[in-house]
Amino acid sequence: MTHSPTRTLAEALIARPSVTPEDAGCIDLLSQRLAAVGFRCEVIDSGPAEFRVRNLWAKRVPASAVQTAQTLPTLVFAGHTDVVPTGPLGEWSSPPFVPTERDGKLYGRGASDMKTSIAAFVVAAEEFIAAQPEAPLNIALLLTSDEEGPALDGTTVVIEHLRARGEGFEWCIVGEPTSVRQTGDMIKNGRRGTMSGKLTVKGIQGHIAYPQLARNPVHQLAPALAELVSIEWDRGNEFFPPTSWQVSNIHSGTGASNIIPGAAVVDFNFRFCTESTPESLQQRLEAILKKHGLDYELAWTLGGRPFLTTPGTLVQAVQAAIRTETGLETELSTTGGTSDGRFIATLCPEVIELGPPNATIHKIDEHIQISDIEPLKNIYLRVLENLS
Repeated sequence: MTHSPTRTLAEALIARPSVTPEDAGCIDLLSQRLAAVGFRCEVIDSGPAEFRVRNLWAKRVPASAVQTAQTLPTLVFAGHTDVVPTGPLGEWSSPPFVPTERDGKLYGRGASDMKTSIAAFVVAAEEFIAAQPEAPLNIALLLTSDEEGPALDGTTVVIEHLRARGEGFEWCIVGEPTSVRQTGDMIKNGRRGTMSGKLTVKGIQGHIAYPQLARNPVHQLAPALAELVSIEWDRGNEFFPPTSWQVSNIHSGTGASNIIPGAAVVDFNFRFCTESTPESLQQRLEAILKKHGLDYELAWTLGGRPFLTTPGTLVQAVQAAIRTETGLETELSTTGGTSDGRFIATLCPEVIELGPPNATIHKIDEHIQISDIEPLKNIYLRVLENLS
């Protein structure tokens, strides 16, 4: 049976076991496809030998613009070739790296997150260039094999590489699986920031029968913890829910029942909106710790700042493409976790995320409805047309 070019490429990518940070040949395959239609492909490797990451920056400028030194706007499609581990192979209904059709669905690790999106990017670009080779629009792809992992040597490295040479771009679509029931029913026009902390409250270890000779850090921590839980950090806004503070782990004690612990360690995380800054949240939290007289150490990790693309040129082009292709009025959302959009937004003023339904991502038997594949490619194609 002959499949569409989008599905054929998606299956070729799914068949490559690119568990992060392994690329498994995906970027070489994509570079060959893109070079054949005029893209200049730069492979940027990064990271230590034991965690080598492959990144691709591929860009096509119309020949007439090159000849006349004309400056055109650029639309970037961004995504990742790496996938999460499969989990127990015996629990899969079919091998995770053998793309398999069952009941109108395409199964395989990466089918939804996000190899089908990458295939749709490439085929949309190929079709657009074939139809309008001199359309006044630059097209680029930014791909990495380090999104599901630490994300230290992936998209952020490419962005800094571009920044260093003064190269920016106007619009970016990240192919993360954003839809709920049908491709195009939801897009992300922003994401919350994420910041974690590790709080160590120091006490004095001692025998539980002689509390006057010890200082219990758990007892000291409890009132401060109760206050932190009750705080309204902000009220959010029309695009973001209020900032959330959550404890993920609490560790204390030796395991013995007759020892007052010498320290209590709390891991926590802020998911914060544009109404708060990392600096303001840090200051407010530490003020509470000091108010309660705690002897503490605190280490912060800023995973990413929030970003927001208010409705404008890109959002309107995407909304129109979805409406024309599917008849849907897409929902704008900033829910969910972080994405590489947080790095891209430091260089690009308009970033959105648009991809297939996300109900099976990171799960056993990850899959995509086959009926969602061509509409996704067509939406990307229509966005190119709308922006050119």
